[in-house]
Amino acid sequence: MFHQTLTVLAALLIGACASSAQTKTYDIVVYGDSAAAVAAALQAKRQGSTVVLVNTTTFLGGMTCSGLSASDIFHREAVGGVAREIYGRIGQHYGKTYVDYFEPHVAQGAIDALVKESGLEVVMDEQLDRGPGGVAKQGDRITSFRTLSGKVYAAKVFIDASYVGDLMAAAGVSYAVGREPNAQFGETLNGMQRGDDKPRTHYTQKDKDHFIKDVDPYVKPGDPTSGLLPFVYAEDPVKGAGDHRIQAYNYRLCVTTDPAKRLPFAKPAGYRELDHEMLLRNFEAGDLRFPSLLHKLPNGKTDWNSMHAVGTDYVGANWEYPEASYARRREIEAAHELYIRGHLWTLANHPRVPESIRKQASAYGLCNDEFKPRGGFSPMIYIREARRLQGAYVMTELDCKGKRTPPEPVALASFGLDSHAVRYFVTKRGFLERDGVIWNVPPRPYGVSYRSLIPKKEECANLLVPVCLSATHAAHGSIRMEPVFMQLGQAAAMAAGIAVRDTLAVQDVPYGRVRDLLKEANLPVVWTAPAKSKKAK
Repeated sequence: MFHQTLTVLAALLIGACASSAQTKTYDIVVYGDSAAAVAAALQAKRQGSTVVLVNTTTFLGGMTCSGLSASDIFHREAVGGVAREIYGRIGQHYGKTYVDYFEPHVAQGAIDALVKESGLEVVMDEQLDRGPGGVAKQGDRITSFRTLSGKVYAAKVFIDASYVGDLMAAAGVSYAVGREPNAQFGETLNGMQRGDDKPRTHYTQKDKDHFIKDVDPYVKPGDPTSGLLPFVYAEDPVKGAGDHRIQAYNYRLCVTTDPAKRLPFAKPAGYRELDHEMLLRNFEAGDLRFPSLLHKLPNGKTDWNSMHAVGTDYVGANWEYPEASYARRREIEAAHELYIRGHLWTLANHPRVPESIRKQASAYGLCNDEFKPRGGFSPMIYIREARRLQGAYVMTELDCKGKRTPPEPVALASFGLDSHAVRYFVTKRGFLERDGVIWNVPPRPYGVSYRSLIPKKEECANLLVPVCLSATHAAHGSIRMEPVFMQLGQAAAMAAGIAVRDTLAVQDVPYGRVRDLLKEANLPVVWTAPAKSKKAK
């Protein structure tokens, strides 16, 4: 018995030593998979904080390096700081001062070089342990978190710059998933959104968001007893009502028509024609528009995004994603990839696709010099929306439209209030329609409040959230651009540095001091229209 006790004590001591050896302590720990995480960590390093970037993927830069190559900057003058440095470095590659439409590998090179030159400590492919004890708190402060590999990261302040908000959620702060009802915040664009249930002659070829032809929703056309096509719902949305659903995800693709670089779209294993029946019927109903938003990139490449009634958005297949386990997320990602690869092959090859569409689609292919380990296919699913913090201030449609002024701005946003489709449903007339689509351009760039990056003080006093920030579904649709996220990440690190030096809660950081740092870093927070405002092309 005595020897057994010694053995147990020895094992406990060895375990404790091993655990202690794996714990590293910093002023600031940045957790995430985004370009915002890179911007935050670089700022923390530059200001003299001890910092580590715990990156959840095998590469840096998130969607900026994963095919989102048309960066959706409406006003270049509204972008500064690290974001502008990155676009400037990308521009240098092309012999220009600034580029915001670029090849993914060029963006990757720019970010990797910037990080390497900084001497920033980065750990790759480390995911938060979301189980019990994965995040340790004392009172209202996070003390450390553990990754799945067993490493423990302790800090005075934490920044969750992930696209899904896992650290935020595990820390026990309030957040939302889905669409708020319009009435909750006095909005008009939140909640369920639907097209008018009128004959499709009501719509024109210019309507990029809805069906412009009547398309049958049933497995056997005209027979409701045969069941609905995949991801079609019988429920008719109540306009403006809230729900748990989120806008569609896809993969942003970098494609080319250059025969020397083009990888033809291949029919994927597991392909089912039924998954693309809606697309085929839409063509057969007479909608002959090419179902893609194409942005030209340098060197004969193109950014391919979803557009029109049935595109690369896998509508309705992502609702579980924000709260799902890692294993379930991988399944959802695989399903999206299968759908999109199938969509591309269908466009280029299926005999039910009009010849003009097939000819255009088959001219494109994935690029053999992009994302080589994945055969030209992007490594990261485009998470347009996941969890959203419910923090000290909630950004709403009113802020975006200039109907109120957000307090303590730390970045400018200007993109349209934008939501891709959330689901397909059957109208009372018995045809397909899309729920969730919104598009409304703000009258001018507007400030994003520092208060929207911080939780309620009683919930957590040392956490900042620049990506899954406190905003309604409608407002988040405008803020969610990569340049804005990068600027918010950098601002979050500035505030974190002040909180560390003065032992303050992030909620008590004096805004004036953050504002001074923003000015030094050339991060604009109040819009002053230039003599000739240059809109990105």
